[in-house]
Amino acid sequence: MGAWVYILQCRDNSYYVGSTSRVLEERVGAHNDGVGSDYTRRRRPVELLWSAYFDTYVDAFLLERRLKRWSRAKKEAFMAGDIARLKALARRRSAAKSFPDVLENATPTEPSS
Repeated sequence: MGAWVYILQCRDNSYYVGSTSRVLEERVGAHNDGVGSDYTRRRRPVELLWSAYFDTYVDAFLLERRLKRWSRAKKEAFMAGDIARLKALARRRSAAKSFPDVLENATPTEPSS
């Protein structure tokens, strides 16, 4: 069973990173309904900025955990696909070098407007 990794922008302009095996639109709707994350419940409404589908939940969960540790600037470079900026922001060069491999099994998507 596959899963989504997603990045939401909250009302206060902060980012929330999550993953779900549910239909992505339903999960984003749940965030906006105040169901699920305590973090987004206090910062509604939220907007989907980026998402990618993975064939396995494990792959999605691993990327979610990685993204949650990143700074706002790194998340923005990641969402923009700016690998050069992401490498420049990396504290460890070895972490930046592995970036293209992170999405090897993912299917990036564009948020619907």
